[in-house]
Amino acid sequence: MGQRAVRQALASGLLAQPWRGVVVPAADSLKLATRAEAALLLAGQPAVLSGATSLALHGISAAETADIHLTVPYERRVRSKPGLIVHQRDYQQYDVLEIDGLPTFSVDLALADFLCRGDKRTAFASVEEAMRGLPPDHLQKLRDNVRDRIADRSSRKGIHRALSMLALADGRAESPPESMLKLIVTEAGLPVPETQYVINDIDGRLLYVLDMAWPARRVALEYDGFAAHEERQAADAERDRRMLGRGWITVRAVAADLRDPSRVLRELREAFRACSG
Repeated sequence: MGQRAVRQALASGLLAQPWRGVVVPAADSLKLATRAEAALLLAGQPAVLSGATSLALHGISAAETADIHLTVPYERRVRSKPGLIVHQRDYQQYDVLEIDGLPTFSVDLALADFLCRGDKRTAFASVEEAMRGLPPDHLQKLRDNVRDRIADRSSRKGIHRALSMLALADGRAESPPESMLKLIVTEAGLPVPETQYVINDIDGRLLYVLDMAWPARRVALEYDGFAAHEERQAADAERDRRMLGRGWITVRAVAADLRDPSRVLRELREAFRACSG
């Protein structure tokens, strides 16, 4: 295009410049693949997309973030910038695969890295999402591969927490917030809940599927996404009354409780005491 045409396109908004030295079509500037490709162009080779970016490219929505993460070998010196987080580690070519032409870490390696050093709740939600819907043998294979990747890390930092979260994950939560809520309650010292617990009537017909439950205590924990809960608030209240008639106490959580779970934890502990009394 030439420098003058590029400057004009930037001034008119046809092009955007996520980082100095690389420009992208403005219409695509918020797309993950566009930002990832721009980061690779800026960094030069060798470089590979990693961490949350790698997982998002693998289709794991819990890991989606505006920042682009990439990894370069130790001998390379590439600086992080606003919106671009550069990591250093040695890796082998078999650790890398291409998604839409973009070099990215395999899902098991990306999960292992994220579990060790990423945001804890997001990392747990990501591994649960990666497991969701897998046949039991495939789920176990993924768990084994991630565990092996964790064990092979040169740095021991974060390994204990990563293995703990991997052991807790079962892939049954239906959304990232449900996974985060499960992590919150277990880290608070409450027993590990059963996820997607089925309630049948006396004839064995399905009545309800609970997000999380402690059947021995007859306590349930339900996560209400804002839009869905607004539409079915009356029906949920009626269901809670019916469950109470069966001896169950239902605690409900919303998005705000992920930021401050004190109310939910307090109500759960009160429910545990009431059901054990």
